[in-house]
Amino acid sequence: MAPRAHMSSGRLSQGLLLLWVLLGTGLCHTDAVTTSFGQDAGTSPPTAISNGTAQPMERNYTYITRKCWDYFVDLMRNVTTAELCEWKVISRPYSELQDCLETWADHLNYSYPNALAEQYIFQSHHLYFQNCTLEHPVYFDPPEDVLLAMIIAPICLIPFLVTLVIWRSKDGKAQ
Repeated sequence: MAPRAHMSSGRLSQGLLLLWVLLGTGLCHTDAVTTSFGQDAGTSPPTAISNGTAQPMERNYTYITRKCWDYFVDLMRNVTTAELCEWKVISRPYSELQDCLETWADHLNYSYPNALAEQYIFQSHHLYFQNCTLEHPVYFDPPEDVLLAMIIAPICLIPFLVTLVIWRSKDGKAQ
C-alpha cells in the first residue's frame, strides 16, 4: 500500500481526542468481529455479531465506523428523494463516509479496504442509491467472438476486392 500524506484538521484531532477518551473510559469495548445486514436494516449500520476473538484494534474500528455511519445518515437526512441521484448533492456525504472509514483505518493501522468498510459502502448504495439510473446508456464492448468477426471480415474482404479490381481492369477495354 502506498504511503498516504496526512492532512491536519481540527476535526481529525478532535476525533483522536474523542477516541482516546473513549478508550480510557472503556466505552468502546465491544466483542465484534464480523458483521451482517438484517432484512429491514433501514438506516441502521451493519449489526455486530460477537465471536469473542476480536482484537482491540478491530473493536475500536467497529465502534468508530458506526460513528462514521451515523454521521453519514445524519447528512443524508438533508437530501430529498429527488436529489438522491445528483452527484453534486450526494458527493459530500458519500465522500465523508468513505474518508471517515479510510482515515480511521489508517490511524488504527487497520487494513483498508476491509470487509466492514465495504459493508457500509454497500449498505449506503442499497439504501440511498439503488434507484439511480444513468441518463445516457453506457456502451460496452461486444463479446470477443463478435468483435473478432467485425475485425476479420474487412481484413479478408480487402484482398478479395483488390483481386477483383485488378482482374476486371485487365479484361476491360480502355475507355
